[in-house]
Amino acid sequence: MAAAAVEVLLETRGLRKEFKGFVAVDGVSLQVRRGDIHALIGPNGAGKTTMFNLLTKFLAPSGGAVLFKGQDITRADPAATARLGIVRSFQISAVFPHMTVLQNVRIALQRRLGSSFCFWRSRRSLDALNGRAMQLLEDVGLEKFADSQTVSLPYGRKRALEIATTLALEPELLLLDEPTQGMGHEDVGRVMDLIKRVSENRTILMVEHNMNVVSRIADRITVLQRGAVLAEGSYQAVSGDPRVVEAYMGKSAR
Repeated sequence: MAAAAVEVLLETRGLRKEFKGFVAVDGVSLQVRRGDIHALIGPNGAGKTTMFNLLTKFLAPSGGAVLFKGQDITRADPAATARLGIVRSFQISAVFPHMTVLQNVRIALQRRLGSSFCFWRSRRSLDALNGRAMQLLEDVGLEKFADSQTVSLPYGRKRALEIATTLALEPELLLLDEPTQGMGHEDVGRVMDLIKRVSENRTILMVEHNMNVVSRIADRITVLQRGAVLAEGSYQAVSGDPRVVEAYMGKSAR
């Protein structure tokens, strides 16, 4: 019996972004399969963050198309894109430092109460979100820190909290921008395990420089160089490609 076709959740076709004559993304055609952890790698200036900005509509493309579940979303705005199920984290941790860990997740969950985040809602209405908030904190290993001030958390746990707030938006596709950037070895291991855990029921596209992380958790890798796709495939395939070794791997080797 033939194997079932793999569903492509996100696809770009000839995606291009030009800034006053400088081509940052140059005709990228990408397919992200449902259920995969797909890593986007490449040297500095390869166009990785610009790709994320195009996918989440913080930038409008100069050409090409973006499809999500087969639907052309090239011209959708950032809010509409998020409502479709494409949600992004950023390189810099984006949490409220002087709220508790639990309060941060509840703010994200307020999306269920309406179309906007309402800081002035009554305590009772927000308490109704505690059960789901605690479940999300358990998913990322932060349940013991629910009542802690976020500012007091180590950097790695702040990133875990950011992932929890992102998961509160119930994404089908989670975009992680440098999730282990600036972390020590212990925090990298913790966040790597977290990404593997939360990927069980969703699809992840991540930009990541740490090749140890990529080699251990990515199902598929796309390598960018000068805004274009240089290579694509499993870690074994791309790490053995001489072009990749020259452009990227060799530069990061120790």
